Amino acid sequence: MPGLELKGVSKFFGNTCAVETTDLSFPEGQLTALLGPSGCGKTTLLRMIAGLEDPTHGAIWLGDADITSVPSHKRKFGMVFQSFALFPHYSVRENVAYSLTIGGMDKSSAYEQANTLLDTVQLGGFGDRRIGELSGGQRQRVAIARALAQEPSVFLLDEPMSALDAKLREEMQVELRLLQQRLGITTVVVTHDQREAMTMADQIVVMSNGRVEQHAKPQQIYHEPANAFVADFIGKANFFDGIVKDGGVVIGKNRLQIDANFQSGSPVRVAIRPERTCIVDTPGDNTITAKVMFVRDLGPLREYHLQSDIGPVIAEYAAGENNPDLKAGDTATVHLPVESLRVFPQANAA
Repeated sequence: MPGLELKGVSKFFGNTCAVETTDLSFPEGQLTALLGPSGCGKTTLLRMIAGLEDPTHGAIWLGDADITSVPSHKRKFGMVFQSFALFPHYSVRENVAYSLTIGGMDKSSAYEQANTLLDTVQLGGFGDRRIGELSGGQRQRVAIARALAQEPSVFLLDEPMSALDAKLREEMQVELRLLQQRLGITTVVVTHDQREAMTMADQIVVMSNGRVEQHAKPQQIYHEPANAFVADFIGKANFFDGIVKDGGVVIGKNRLQIDANFQSGSPVRVAIRPERTCIVDTPGDNTITAKVMFVRDLGPLREYHLQSDIGPVIAEYAAGENNPDLKAGDTATVHLPVESLRVFPQANAA
């Protein structure tokens, strides 16, 4: 199954730029997540890939073929949208077989293939049920099976789990990922849920305001964010605004040792993940004094919400670690390890 490539693709609606000039590669057999807040351009980008929107500029390639002008129904892409658009008066089997029968396959062969696909999405034995008899997760699987019936070269999903409850959504993320890996289909998923993207994707494209902010593997995006927007959107981060001075960053009356490659006097935003933020017994380099405002116990995690001279700070500890014995109102010493600090221009701050 061939990979997908966007070359200089952009989209304007009148004078409004929905997607800035974009070059992206979606490797063969991998799952790519288009991630970003509402209105960032990710669905418009997906619709251009699907052939439902024409690019204003640029080209879309599938393998060695330019498919920019190929109509949507001739691209042979499988698509699942937020609304599954299943036929309530059809059985589950009839829904899955629909595209096969209208394509000319005889009903017996179409039903046989539909049964195979239902087994693939773990709905074997559900073929005779009506759509109204299914749960949300089961309906999603029917929509996936129907899209797979066309044997697509590329699988496109637009917020396919947004209507599911939190627990079912996490279960379906794992199921869909395992299915995609087993079938080896080049897949693009649009989502605004960073946990969903981190769970499912081989690579993530983070977008904002029609622009690609970073395109990389999930762990690289989390640990090496390209800018403050990415650091803020992917996971949690503590942020502090300061000025570069004498090889460090001055924040109020405090000075942090940081390897900041910025000109002296530059306003910057410093970021550190909560799990890298440490509560220690004694002051030292890169430590600040803070007051515990709230302790949030999440079972597997415990968060200490503190207020310091440089702003609010969250320190996160996993269950089983040596959690600090602190409560609201206590005073704590917080260490910000230099190797865990990231520095960005304030102009890129979220």
